[in-house]
Amino acid sequence: MSESVSDIAVFVACADSGRLNQAARSLGVTPAVASAALKRLEATLGARLVLRTTRSLRLSEEGERYLPHAREALSALNAGRLALSRDGDEVDGLVRITAPADFGRNRLAGWLDDFAVRHPQVRFQITLDDAVADFFSAPVDLALRYGALGDSSLIAAPLAQLVRVACAAPGYLQRRGTPRTPQDLGDHDALCYMRQQRAVDRWSFTRGSDSVDVTVTPRWIFNDAEMVRRWAIRGRGIAYRIWADVAEDVAAGRLVRVLPDWLGEATPLSLVYTARRLSPALRAVIDFLLERRAELENCMPA
Repeated sequence: MSESVSDIAVFVACADSGRLNQAARSLGVTPAVASAALKRLEATLGARLVLRTTRSLRLSEEGERYLPHAREALSALNAGRLALSRDGDEVDGLVRITAPADFGRNRLAGWLDDFAVRHPQVRFQITLDDAVADFFSAPVDLALRYGALGDSSLIAAPLAQLVRVACAAPGYLQRRGTPRTPQDLGDHDALCYMRQQRAVDRWSFTRGSDSVDVTVTPRWIFNDAEMVRRWAIRGRGIAYRIWADVAEDVAAGRLVRVLPDWLGEATPLSLVYTARRLSPALRAVIDFLLERRAELENCMPA
């Protein structure tokens, strides 16, 4: 007797949410049906996969060992469905995406516009927000996230390593002078992004084997990184921004890279999703965005 795909899906959903009722809702079944699926899977495998309490559940040691194989099995089946959909009917459906505001406006919007030409039946709901989306309480299928992934129940597909640079408008530099060393930034107006209710006022730089951290003086603080970019273009101060978001502004002369010999902090950008929501449309979007990796890798400051 082999495992049922639907039973495996219930197990993975329970592992993702930690609650039987929430897992059942995500799959459109009743808690009783989900509970029966877990018991059936455990009986088939001859192992106890989850440890239940009155309010939640957690994986047993056997469940932890089985989980990556269960995810892989569901992913392979979804990939097979996608292959069939590409050979047959057009991919369609709604894909709900959340992304950082700056990257969403400056890169993602154009990419998805290109995707829509290839798959015109796919619909999008896009939320541009610098906050980290909660997959289990918000209607999200795919998130683009900066930084390391802390939740092991999610899948992260690396998209790029993005580097920050210091930049300012030509008019600002004419008025205030151009910093020659990272330490000079302390004498300038800084345009800072706010993360977790705190201004990011410590900027890191490297040049070869040299590294330095500088504490800047925030003149303007925004919880929207795109506003930092816009205020920099308006000549209100120096910004510490991801190069991919300001490269076109530098090429057009709206911004000038400050301290061109120094690179700012690098941060990973990943596509984050849960295996239980890997619909053919979502799989197509993920594959398409991963094809854009070369574009970001080539977008490095000279």
